[in-house]
Parts: sequence; C-alpha cells; structure tokens
Amino acid sequence: MNRRTKIVVLGSALLLTATAASAATASDDAPARREAAALTGTAKLFRSAGDDITFSFDAHLAAKDTADPTKATGTFEFSHYLNGEGARAKAKVDCLVTGGKVAVVSGVITDSDLPGAEGKRVGITVHDVGRRDRLGYSWAATGSPVETKELPKCVGSAPFEKVRKGTGDFTVVPWRPDF
Repeated sequence: MNRRTKIVVLGSALLLTATAASAATASDDAPARREAAALTGTAKLFRSAGDDITFSFDAHLAAKDTADPTKATGTFEFSHYLNGEGARAKAKVDCLVTGGKVAVVSGVITDSDLPGAEGKRVGITVHDVGRRDRLGYSWAATGSPVETKELPKCVGSAPFEKVRKGTGDFTVVPWRPDF
C-alpha cells in the first residue's frame, strides 16, 4: 500500500467514525426537522440583446412556522443592466410559498439605486427545472417595480423568463403544510 492510499483509507476511517458518532447522537435526540420551505440560488436571465439581469435568493420558512408562510425570512436581490445603465435592488422577504419545484416569494425593497423603489413590495416566481430554470416577476406588466401598486404578499407572475444556459442553480424546497 503506498502512502497516498494510506491517507485515503485513514481519511475514510475518520469520516466513518464521525458519521457513526453523529448518527448515535441524532438517534438520542428528537429527529431533526427540515425547514418548511426554501428558495435559494442565483441565475442570470437570457436576453438576446445582451442585458445583464441577475436574480439571487436566500429565502427560508422555518419548520416551526409551516402554517404561516408570511413568517418567512431572508433576502433576495435583482439587477438589470444594459450598456452600463440600469439598477439593482435588495428586498427583505415577507412571504414564501412553494409547491413542488415552484416557489413564489415576495418582499419589500430595502435598498435600491432605482428612484422610488425603496418601500415597494415585489413578488417573484421561480420554477426549478435544473440548469434551465425559469422566473417571473410582479412588475412584468408594469415594466418597473416602482409602477407596481399595493402588491399583496406572496404574489408573483408566471415564470415566463428563461435563465441563461449554465447559470440556473435555483433550489426550491417544497412546502408541505398540514391540512
């Protein structure tokens, strides 16, 4: 056995030992509950004109809050630039509902360089289909988050946009409420 093999074997043995210890601890405690829902990841949208449009999500609904999607936490960000002009925004999550591989998240813009955007609620819908995810946003019909009037929580548009090939890495954790 050469030195490299010994290191691999030793590393595997340590990993197995740590895993066994973790399993023993987990069985002694109550089983860990997964979060009730989540939407995470970043992708760029595809536009033939070359627009640079990026969406990033870090939205979560804790297991203890499974009955109330308005207790979701986290943030999401988006930006849209073309030929050096455009804007970006960051929003605080105020609702997250998922079903299968589709998520609808809404939030209030807390920081933006788009005049009039701060304080506006926006909603985004994501369809997690692997490397060709899809996305839609509440301002699709108005053209700007600033033009959106009094959007309710957890409202987004159908996921009509395609993400740029190779950038889709959204992950949706399905919500399973007790009905």
